[in-house]
Formats: sequence, C-alpha cells, structure tokens
Amino acid sequence: MNRRRFLTLSAAALAPLPGHAATLTTWEGTGLGTALTLHLVGATPHQARQTFARVEAEVARIETLASLHRDSALTRLNRDGHLSWPSPDFLDLLTLAGQVHAATEGAFDPTVQPLWLALAEGTDPAKARALVGWNRLHLSPEEIHLAPGQALTLNGIAQGWAADRIADLLRAQGFTEALVDMGEIAALGESGWPAVIAGPNGTALAQTRLTNRALATSSPRGTLVNGQPHILGPQGQPPLWQTVSVSAPDAAIADALSTAFCLMDRAAIDKALARFPDARLEVAA
Repeated sequence: MNRRRFLTLSAAALAPLPGHAATLTTWEGTGLGTALTLHLVGATPHQARQTFARVEAEVARIETLASLHRDSALTRLNRDGHLSWPSPDFLDLLTLAGQVHAATEGAFDPTVQPLWLALAEGTDPAKARALVGWNRLHLSPEEIHLAPGQALTLNGIAQGWAADRIADLLRAQGFTEALVDMGEIAALGESGWPAVIAGPNGTALAQTRLTNRALATSSPRGTLVNGQPHILGPQGQPPLWQTVSVSAPDAAIADALSTAFCLMDRAAIDKALARFPDARLEVAA
C-alpha cells in the first residue's frame, strides 16, 4: 500500500485546548506498507499507552482485511476468486470502492491489480487489461465473487480507510484533538492542523488547515513500476496530473478520489465532486 505522498504537517502549531495545556504525545509505527504516525492531544501518559496499544491492534486488524502482502481477506479473495461471509468492515470497504468507481465513471477501479502485476513483471498488459472491470465483481453479505482471472488492489483507498478507523477509535476513547497519519491523513479537532502540499520536486503547491477533515495526496510518478507511473488507468489512460490532493470529511473518500483524479480532466473531476459535495479539490497540478 505504499503510495508516496508529498505532504508536510505541523503538529507543533496546534493551539492549546481550552482549559488546559495542550500536551502532545506522539506514536510512530509501521504498517499498511508505510510509516505511521499519531499525534494525540491532551492524553495522560497512562491514557496514551493504552490508546497506542489499541491503535497497534487496530492496524494489525486492518491488515488482516486489506493487505496484499500477508494472509488477509483480500489475498484470500484474490487467490480463490471468492470469499464467503466477508466481515462487515471488508464488505463496507468494497462497497465504498464501488461508489467511488461509479462517481468517477470507472477511473477508480480496484480490479487493475492484474494490470499492475503485468507492468511489474514486464509482460504484455493486453491480457491483463481484459480482466479489468469492477462491474464483473459480485458483492453480497454472503459472498464476494470475482470474475475468472480477476484480482483486486485496495492501495488507492485502504490507507485512507485505515485513517478513518483510527479516528473513530480515538473518538470512542473521548479524544477530540488528534492527527492521524496512516499513509493518508485524518485530523480531529477545531483548532486545526496546518498542512503544506508539495509536488514531486518538493515545491510547495498549496497550504491548508485541517479542521475535523481528512487529506489525501497522490502523485503518479512518486512511485515508479518498471519506470512507469504506479497509478494505472483501467482503460490504459495515462495520468494527466503530477500531483492531486483532495480533502473530505472521510479519509477513504479523499484517498480514492485523489487516486482517480490523477487520470481525469478538470471537467470530469468537477462532475465527480458533485457526487461528494463535502469533498474538495485542494491541488491538481
């Protein structure tokens, strides 16, 4: 799930919470194919230790659902072509992926995994491209079923979805100010977290402040596969932008839209955003 982001966040700039000094406690870890960070405001040392342990357990659980690099619901689905009685969380994640697929008129399509493998292995992509097609996937509470030869990648949505799950965990623990970085960003709180969005060459493209909002940034050439951009057009379309950044209340939506928008012109982006009125294009450069 490693998609290099070009984003700088300033935790030190968080304003103190009303009524007490803003104690900032930071956790760092690895998972989901990337480095993970959590900045937590207002926790006692005991609360922080308990919360960080819960975060680590939740990251491990998410990997058992969406990882391509270990035994997971996703790898079993890809191996067997079907998955009986999927967990509600996994079904919800794929349902959300389908909603973004529809809103972007197919630009977001997790069935590009065979195409990605063909690119990585240097084989003819024509056969793999024939396997692409979200509409050939069947979703139900009883079973998820792929068409023959299909496989999924959730790299364009899973990190954002993980950030949302961790944000939900923190809210359930009573925390109201935090910055969650699970490869994509979810910011909790009214004080706001400053963010600078940069392009592949490090040039600052935009600044924003995240207040109870998520941010995802995609750069097709941030990671190359055999010299080619890692974000693949389902119908072979090339990326149109070097960097795209989207903010939204939910990190999964921001993540999936920033991925798809790399392949879409501005008119198509605006049309997709009309389906998600709370989402906002921060950068398309």
